[in-house]
Amino acid sequence: MSISSASYIAYSALMATQVQMTVASANIANADTQGYTEKTANQAAVYSSGAGAGVSITSITGSVDQFLMKSLVGATSDLGSADSLNNYLNQLQSLYGNTIGDGTSGTSLGNTLASLESAISSLANNPSDASLGANVVQALDTVASQLRQTSSGIQQLRGNVDQDIGSSVTDVNKQLQLIDSLNKQIAQASGSGQPTGDLEDQRNTALQDVASKMDISYFTGANGSLQVYTASGQALVDSTAHALSYTPAATVTAGMTYNPSSPGGFGGIMLNGMDITSQITSGSIGALVSLRDTVLPGAQSQLDQLADQLATSLNAVHNQGTSLPPPATLTGTAAVTSATPLSGTGSVRIAVTDAQGNLVTSLDIPDLSSYSTVGDLVTKINSTTGLSASIDSNGHLVIAATGSGDGVAINEMSSAVGAGGQGLSDWLGLNDLVTASGASNFAVRSDILSNPGLLATSSLDSSASLTNGAQVLSPGSASIANSLYSTMTGSTDFSSVAGLGATTTSFADYAGDIVGNVASKASQASDAYKSKQALQSTFSSTMSSNSGVNLDEETARLSSLQNEYTASAELLQVINQMFTALMTAVQTATA
Repeated sequence: MSISSASYIAYSALMATQVQMTVASANIANADTQGYTEKTANQAAVYSSGAGAGVSITSITGSVDQFLMKSLVGATSDLGSADSLNNYLNQLQSLYGNTIGDGTSGTSLGNTLASLESAISSLANNPSDASLGANVVQALDTVASQLRQTSSGIQQLRGNVDQDIGSSVTDVNKQLQLIDSLNKQIAQASGSGQPTGDLEDQRNTALQDVASKMDISYFTGANGSLQVYTASGQALVDSTAHALSYTPAATVTAGMTYNPSSPGGFGGIMLNGMDITSQITSGSIGALVSLRDTVLPGAQSQLDQLADQLATSLNAVHNQGTSLPPPATLTGTAAVTSATPLSGTGSVRIAVTDAQGNLVTSLDIPDLSSYSTVGDLVTKINSTTGLSASIDSNGHLVIAATGSGDGVAINEMSSAVGAGGQGLSDWLGLNDLVTASGASNFAVRSDILSNPGLLATSSLDSSASLTNGAQVLSPGSASIANSLYSTMTGSTDFSSVAGLGATTTSFADYAGDIVGNVASKASQASDAYKSKQALQSTFSSTMSSNSGVNLDEETARLSSLQNEYTASAELLQVINQMFTALMTAVQTATA
């Protein structure tokens, strides 16, 4: 072997060791860098005419187990979904307040309804006490406020979810653009023989971020380009990035839904002109869509059933009574016209009394079936001295006492109107206690809220005949208060809604069922999140063990490489000395 050949071999070893030391140093420096994988400088022998001619670094590569990578991507998608569900279900649970001890205290809806029961019970024991009546109105207003606030909170959560969908779509698009850019950089580096490991690490990190937002599939092409698709096969990154598009709603109401065949509600998540909303079933976007369109509307439906049943039951009782003194005017809440059919049977009594409840005049209708329409009823009432009836511009029946200081009272007697067989006053909503069409607008009737004295605590005398001047409204009657209490504490039928089974129970207990149902879902979401987090962490740790940097190994390798570098340098120095000695000998011989 010539001295020049030996010199080249020593030099190639020196340069190869220097590259390996650089790679080992980079591994140590990036040991804590998220997504970084251990890089290896691959060395190969160089031959010339069958003889060893040194070494060279053929490539710098990372080591990523593709099976583990796919498992990690899937686990990351599941964790993204579980995280969003856990986050929002905890927020939903907090909207319903908390229960303390035996359930008679605390801020939950069930506690608030229990407080209303207690206020009504106190009134039933002393129905002539105006302050106790005011307490009932205040307790009912507290229930109404909580129903409205909880409903508003649910819709606020839906709005936040919808905004999060928009933010997640924006983030997905950024990562898709990054993957596309890295694909091009990797192809360029690979074509010029440059290392691509760090670029591939960045691309894998971007891929995992996309997976955390939505379920995806992917593969690496022969040219090293990463191809990404939705779970249903729509291209996200192929030769270029395909951006998603979504516009969050400006405002969210209880009636808003996502319906691709009926525009006007929530829009769709679009890809290449196609609505792929229903195709995204995992990742944070999949969970957010489910929350917005199923979970939270289900919670609203449960709350609406409670509110509607409560309003129906309270109004049915309140329409059986009257306040003392009675109101001068009764205005219905039902929308009617003079042509509205009056499908009724049984008898009803309408009376005018003075402020002390003494009879001024009365109208007995022995058989409602004699009147075909609401207009017929209006005509009959107007034929009675001291009474007037009309249908106002809002389509509501108005019955008024025409005498100064007089008021109107109704006893529904045996009247049954409509398919539900409601009493006439209840059917028309003439003396409703609350107004409601779901929880979002549940409210105590405005005039009763401002004047609790209008709370019905008396009943119109149902005797066969009445005498003008006689007292027909008795102060201190407990019948209406007792009926209200029985309605609140007795059994009411609730249908199955949003995973909460059909049941027959009290309002407070049903509210407790709603709170318990949400608490159960929140607990399940928390357990699922912890489970998915543990699984994703396991895959991540395994990936790190297989592909990450082991500081002990890298430090030992660096130390060994330093020794190799020193040996190569010393060998090169010896060869240089030999070459110098040879040149000196030649010069001496030729002198």
